[in-house]
Amino acid sequence: MLQPNKDFLIKLAHTKMPYGKYKGKYLIDLPEYYVVWYHNKGFPKGKLGDMLKQVYELKLNGLEDLIRNIQKQYSK
Repeated sequence: MLQPNKDFLIKLAHTKMPYGKYKGKYLIDLPEYYVVWYHNKGFPKGKLGDMLKQVYELKLNGLEDLIRNIQKQYSK
């Protein structure tokens, strides 16, 4: 599993999907099947891909609440 730092997790908690069917939704709130589809298809390059990979790991391990707590604790 990736070992992200605190700043990365805070940024991840507040990042929204920039395009597509789920544009404007927080990455952590994307449906699991959609994140799994990306995992199978290949994540996009760059920061968004890194974040989606982390969301996949979090969902796989049932850790979505970790990010939701960060959203509350570190509101923008």
